[in-house]
This record gives sequence, structure tokens and C-alpha cells, in this order.
Amino acid sequence: MHLYDTTCDECSALITKRYSTSFSLGIRVFSQELRPPIYAIYGFVRFADEIVDTFHEYPKKELLDRFRADTYKAIEEGISLNPVLHSFQKVAREYGIGRDLIDPFLDSMAMDLDFSSYNDSLYKTYIYGSAEVVGLMCLKVFCKNDNAEYERLKPHACSLGAAFQKINFLRDMKSDYDERGRVYFPGVDFTTFDNSTKAEIEADIKADFDHAYEGIIQLPKSARFGVYLAYVYYTKLFKKIKNAPAKQVTQERIRVNDGKKLYLLFSSAFRHQMNRLKA
Repeated sequence: MHLYDTTCDECSALITKRYSTSFSLGIRVFSQELRPPIYAIYGFVRFADEIVDTFHEYPKKELLDRFRADTYKAIEEGISLNPVLHSFQKVAREYGIGRDLIDPFLDSMAMDLDFSSYNDSLYKTYIYGSAEVVGLMCLKVFCKNDNAEYERLKPHACSLGAAFQKINFLRDMKSDYDERGRVYFPGVDFTTFDNSTKAEIEADIKADFDHAYEGIIQLPKSARFGVYLAYVYYTKLFKKIKNAPAKQVTQERIRVNDGKKLYLLFSSAFRHQMNRLKA
């Protein structure tokens, strides 16, 4: 089983590296024992997201329902022939990741099959399920079954997940609208998106980031630098989006280049070593 477990974990790590250079960079600076479980969580959420966003020629609802059923069967039995689910079920069982986190996530993925615009209630539900609970899954790993620490840091993890997701919505606004007909922000018309509306969204993200930072500096040392690096990357992306006019956001995908990511890695590592993490 050790060879199978290791191979499945390596599959999840490969998926993370292929799909997200920013998150894989952050995971690589976690303590060694944290990397496989965080890769496993990312592999799980990435594949569920792929079902609803990419598999256009296939029965998405049926595939997502099957993925949900297979997830719980894997957790119940402690094994799966799907390498991603096998890797994830080990983490779920070890760190107590249950239906209270998994169901909201999969429910949010299902929402992408049914909704192309969101009111305030649906927007909050979607962000909680698609982003905040993913942060909470990771926090379960970081806290290593210390429930008191988990509960203390939980609100901050939710804020960080929300900030990341809202930035993703801005970054991917064009592709979400052109390819999927979606606009996530409540009451926002893609065709009339302007700087005033953009500024309101950015103020909301700033509040999330400020609250999240308070929790980042309290994380266990084994996880703190990796989460901080992801925070730094997203704040840099956020700054680029803030500096861009609304029209540019609706016309192109704004990104941070790989060279800048490496600079952020080294500068963040220096601040971490000097115990001078800054917001």
C-alpha cells in the first residue's frame, strides 16, 4: 500500500503543478509533512472544478454526482482506484475533513451548472463553498487536529479564501463571461462594468485581506510562510488589477509573470526569516 499511496500523492502533486504555478510555489515552502495533504486537497478541488468548467461535451451533472458519490465511498472504505480520490480520502480521514466542508464545496460546483448570475445570497453561498471551505480544509491540516486552534483561526481562513476567490472573479471576468456566460458579482452587468463598481468590489476584497492577515501571522510555523507567500502573490495581483481600468479587466486576463513570482518568493523568504511579515 505504501507504493500505491505514494503514487497517488504524486499524482495530486503533479496536478497542482500543472494547473497552478502560484499555489504549487506556496506548497513547496511548507514543511515537508504538510505538502502531500495540501496537494491532495488541491487535486480534489481542481478535478471537481474541471468537471463544471471544462468538460463541455460530457454530461457534467452526472459526472459531478458520480464524483461526489465516489468521494464519500472512498472516505468510507479508505481506498479508491481514482488516484486523486485515494489521496484525498487519506487526508479527510486523518484530519477530520467531513461532509460539513465537502458538501458545501461540491454544492458550489453544482451551482456553476445552474446559475449564470448571482444575487447577494447566492454569491455568499458560492464563495463560502468554492473558496472558504477549501481554506478550512487546509487549516484542518495546518492545525493537526488541534480543534481549539482551528476554531480560533477559522474566521481568518475564511476571509483569505474569500479574498482569493473574489480576485479570481475579477481576473477571470472576461473568460467567465465569454466562455460560460457567468458574472459572479451580484447586480453587475458585464457590458456596463465601470470603475465605480470595480472600486466597490476592491474595497470588499481589501477588508477580507486585512482580516486574513491577522490570522496568517498566527499560523503554525510549518504553514505560515507558504500561506503568506500565497497572500503576497495575490496582493500583488490585486494591486495590478486595482491599477487597471475596468475596461481592461473586461478585455484581458491580468496576471503576475513568473519572474515576478520568483522575486516575491525570495523577498518573502527574507521577511519570514527576519520575522517581519508585512501586510
